[in-house]
Amino acid sequence: MVRRRTCGICIILCTIFVSTMLVSAGDDGLFRIALKKRPVPKGLYGELWPKSTSENEATLGYASVRLNRAAGRKVDPVREAVNQVRVNEQRMFVEVAAAEQRRKSYRSRRWARENHSLRDGQQAVIELKNYANVQYVGQIGVGNPPQNFTVVFDTGSSNLWVPSADCYFSLACYFHARYVSGRSSAYKENGTPVALHYGPAGAIFGFYSEDEVTVGGLVVKNQEFVEATYEHGFTFLAAKFDGILGLGFKEISVEGSVPVWYNMVAQGLVKNPTFSFWLNRNSNDGEGGEIVFGGDDPKHYKGSHTYTRVTRKAFWQFEMGDFLIGGRSTGICVDGCAAIAHSGISLVAGPICAIAQIHEQIGATGVANEECKQVVTGYGEEMMELLKTKTPPAQVCSRIGLCASDRTRGASAGIESVAGEAGTSSVDGMSDALCNACEMAVTWMQSEFVQNRTKEGTLEYVNRLCHRMPSPVGSYVDCRRIDSLPSISFSIGGRIFELQPQQYILKVGEGFLTRCISGFTPLEIPPPIGPFWILGEVFMGAYHTIFDYGKMKVGFADSA
Repeated sequence: MVRRRTCGICIILCTIFVSTMLVSAGDDGLFRIALKKRPVPKGLYGELWPKSTSENEATLGYASVRLNRAAGRKVDPVREAVNQVRVNEQRMFVEVAAAEQRRKSYRSRRWARENHSLRDGQQAVIELKNYANVQYVGQIGVGNPPQNFTVVFDTGSSNLWVPSADCYFSLACYFHARYVSGRSSAYKENGTPVALHYGPAGAIFGFYSEDEVTVGGLVVKNQEFVEATYEHGFTFLAAKFDGILGLGFKEISVEGSVPVWYNMVAQGLVKNPTFSFWLNRNSNDGEGGEIVFGGDDPKHYKGSHTYTRVTRKAFWQFEMGDFLIGGRSTGICVDGCAAIAHSGISLVAGPICAIAQIHEQIGATGVANEECKQVVTGYGEEMMELLKTKTPPAQVCSRIGLCASDRTRGASAGIESVAGEAGTSSVDGMSDALCNACEMAVTWMQSEFVQNRTKEGTLEYVNRLCHRMPSPVGSYVDCRRIDSLPSISFSIGGRIFELQPQQYILKVGEGFLTRCISGFTPLEIPPPIGPFWILGEVFMGAYHTIFDYGKMKVGFADSA
């Protein structure tokens, strides 16, 4: 393995050296570089994209599937939004990686031991390693005998991929374990080309193969997986994982490949069709976390789980009720919001109007939004008068001429950041950005009306929010104020799940170099699919999570 990695790095260095030989110095003292134009292998990768079938679209329940105008292909808006959150997390991960490089004690002694066990023959336990509370990874084997890989167990995707020995021209492959098909007696050739897109965060290109996959002592036979021959994006180079094992539903599996979890159940390897996560939020602890296939571990939770049914078989999606700050309702989700439990996302992502309210309350850094300020300054008092006269909130912005009268999007849609759509597009000649800003302001005004605030106080509050919009590169909090910050709560299945500031603030670095980052990031999915929340590892670290495939429900209990 070391020899292959060394040879690969030598090839790259030789390529750089030869390239420098092409530099020539002219009589005028200038250096000239000869360039060569090489075609992109479109026949192999150019047209690949997860294609939605009409059956899958009906299962997903989307009223419509947007068309990516630039690429001319169908796009799942939830998948696109999740990918955008991954990009925001990538920036944070780079900072965490730089800070953690100075720490030599994060390596767990337990990780060097056996990291999995088998209970009762039909329950597998995988020990997870916690990397600075932003990445949890565990070990699996591919092939017979098993070739070990460190993977993220991701409930937000459904495919399994690992780097291939045929990955020569991607630097990330030389820093991670690679699968060698010739070393496995159970290998079966497939060869179907595939691309797994993670939006701006990067993409994986490769082909399908078939082999045994060992997960915590359970051996899954004839499992399809992707041999990655090219990893595009800095994310994969800096990652602490080799690959990803998706635990989402088959409906979002690229090319309809059967997920590992489905085959575990179908082959009778687990007694109960459930799996559960316990994520330890103390990154200095020897025990990073645990995933149990076929059940749960009672020592890692307190009391009983509160369950909510899965409403859409794609991601593990369910309905969420009210959203509260400091025990006070914001009014954003009183009529319900969609949410997913996502083990592959570090943060909690939600509508931009909700995240702006959180950041204002916790004093997080932000950026000013000009359209928002323009709306509040020019139309704030008129908007408040309309709300006081019982004008339906959905009609306020059209009544003052900032939105089209037939506009169907709700206030929580926020300022769009969907790839391929400009924020300054127009609706009947009006600025879409102004319309979005107006709808957000209406939402904020409504939440203040519930508290019987004065007109002046409400306008001042909304104006502050306009100056503290969530930053896409991360929002920082004064570490000295953490103990005084409010709780953030979510209503799920009839219970209020509360996050304390020590749980939703991420600390990076040590001593005087410590920086505190908000665990919340904006996510924009407009109605009818949105408003939408992603409850990532910040939430799942506080609450032990059971994914019940047999009864199609998700359960949460206090972590222990």
